[in-house]
Amino acid sequence: MTANNPCCAPQNPDKDEKKNSQTPEIETGNAHLETTTLEGGSFMMGTNYPLGYPQDGEGPARKRTVNPFNIDKYAVTNRQFSTFVQETGYITEAEDIGWSFVFAGLLPDDYEETRGVQAAPWWRQVFQASWQTPEGPHSTVNERLEHPVVHISWNDATAYAKWVGGRLPTEAEWEFAARGGLDGSIFPWGDELEPNNQHRMNVWQGSFPDNNLVADGWYGTAPVGTYPLNAYGIGEMTGNVWEWCQDWFAADHGENENNPSGPESGELKVIKGGSYLCHESYCNRYRVAARSSTTPNSAMGHLGFRTVRDLVQETSHV
Repeated sequence: MTANNPCCAPQNPDKDEKKNSQTPEIETGNAHLETTTLEGGSFMMGTNYPLGYPQDGEGPARKRTVNPFNIDKYAVTNRQFSTFVQETGYITEAEDIGWSFVFAGLLPDDYEETRGVQAAPWWRQVFQASWQTPEGPHSTVNERLEHPVVHISWNDATAYAKWVGGRLPTEAEWEFAARGGLDGSIFPWGDELEPNNQHRMNVWQGSFPDNNLVADGWYGTAPVGTYPLNAYGIGEMTGNVWEWCQDWFAADHGENENNPSGPESGELKVIKGGSYLCHESYCNRYRVAARSSTTPNSAMGHLGFRTVRDLVQETSHV
């Protein structure tokens, strides 16, 4: 059984290899000024949380170890991705295919009828929806430059990561960073969804999908840096947008404890963190251990990414 759930991550249909298949080799030194260096180490990955999703392969909780690495403090923003596109001429897969998935609640009331996802009718096929026009040609990111870039496929995210001299995080690295040193916690800050009645992330309040109370201040994406950082100094690892990981998805995690990176091949890539559309009534996946998956060419209006860089470990001499 795959973990893909159309309420979280509908899949784009298979299509021919994208026209813009080249990977930019240019590197820039100014696209990622805000990063955090983590020393790595051992931690408890996954969960035995009774309200989780066993079919997603969330459990069991298991000891894993990661090497030191550097990670973006926030998800990649529209401003950062715009620089990448301007310098390389890169065309995303959503632009290439000509459409992407948009949450119906973000479309104007008089928007033309569009095809929906059968199991999740709030997802609509919107032509010309892309990172630059998140809700279609009537929209723009000009006023959302500090929001996470969305409508980005795994292939797009990988191309960007290579451009900045990095890569996508493994699921283990992502979860190590998100936990902020809190083994076994549900969220990056602890076990309470709203400690002291304060919103710590951008998720859905009210009844999904028809009534968002917007108690956290945002109906769609929020700008990066809106919510408090975790103990490792990293922001918005849960809520706001799902984030791509390097790994192919599998529910069986194998026995490799050191720097696990998933199976060697597969059909679906891991995504982590949940999004502004997550709600406890149907998609309680805005937790550190929660996971879902979708195909590498899929893009949608609540899926972004952040990047990591390997650090050279010093070796001691006796």
